[in-house]
Amino acid sequence: MLPTSDYDPDDTVVVLEDVGVRYRVPRGGVRSIKEYLLLAMRGQIRFDDFWALESVSLKVAAGERLGVIGRNGAGKSTMLQVIAGVLRPTTGSVDVLGRIAPLLQLGAGFDPELSGRENVYLNGTLLGMKRAAIKERFDAIIEFAELEEFVDAPLRTYSTGMAARLGFAIATECQPDVLLLDEVLSVGDEAFQAKCVRRLREFTDRGTTLILVTHDAHLVADNAPVRSGFATNASWPTESQATWSAPTTIS
Repeated sequence: MLPTSDYDPDDTVVVLEDVGVRYRVPRGGVRSIKEYLLLAMRGQIRFDDFWALESVSLKVAAGERLGVIGRNGAGKSTMLQVIAGVLRPTTGSVDVLGRIAPLLQLGAGFDPELSGRENVYLNGTLLGMKRAAIKERFDAIIEFAELEEFVDAPLRTYSTGMAARLGFAIATECQPDVLLLDEVLSVGDEAFQAKCVRRLREFTDRGTTLILVTHDAHLVADNAPVRSGFATNASWPTESQATWSAPTTIS
């Protein structure tokens, strides 16, 4: 793990080399597993290749904030899943140094039947935290998420924003080296979003690398005063070719 108080900005912690992710889509559509198996046994099934990512190369340094903006279907979330190790690339290679904390989907790593308290321990464990460390940081997690009054209520009674706040609080308290966020900051009120941005600034100032997928150009670019200069780089994937432009410095 990279030190949190002293780091070398020249350290590269995320490297993607010529990465591609291909899905094989049955031609004409298949309505059921039974139909798929019958067609496959008869040799009648044909596939079309769909490349969610193609020839993506990227390097992200320690402490860098990379904002990724693009249309739906451009491959932004797919790239985060590849970096997190959720998806294996069809082509190319991926290297990541240090602990990764991915917030890729609301509710991921949570059990809706468990209380908020129990989910803190469950999600923290999935992120690699020891039980003693979770216990030590528990109060800070709940305070940041502003869920003191609901900590023992089942997660299924939480609103979408409450669940997102809890997930964000846990992920940032585990002190990751690489933090991956997929549209997480789009949930919640403006005050909480500003609070999250301040925490992310603190993390990257200490050496945590942040990769943020968003449709909010203001969050990345420079237009909202509280978010000014949030990202150090930005990348714009194009939907038509599923390829990526080189990161562009914006602040």
